[in-house]
Amino acid sequence: MSRLFDSIKQGLTEAIEYERGKLQGVKVDKVIVAPLHTYTPVEIRQIRNTHGMTQKIFAEALGVSVKTIESWEAGTNKPSGIANRMLEFIQQDTGLFERLSIVARQTPTILSHSPASQ
Repeated sequence: MSRLFDSIKQGLTEAIEYERGKLQGVKVDKVIVAPLHTYTPVEIRQIRNTHGMTQKIFAEALGVSVKTIESWEAGTNKPSGIANRMLEFIQQDTGLFERLSIVARQTPTILSHSPASQ
């Protein structure tokens, strides 16, 4: 048999033995995932406003439609699990969009116009 198959078989055998309490002295890394927060319409609007974005820009940044943002903020629909996790990321890290080059902010340009020549 191939080395890959043998390696997979050994790993599975060890996993079974560990679960049955027959394998001692094994290093085990445990991963704990934080519970998923479910955002309210008010919280979603606050996150968007904190980022200084319109619904259209916020939708583009998240990769959803404007209708989706509208429905989240109106409470007619709720964000999916992954959308809630993304909202959590951007709520905790207000510079995330910029650092990942999802959003680029430009310095405001002051427009001046001269009176029309007569």
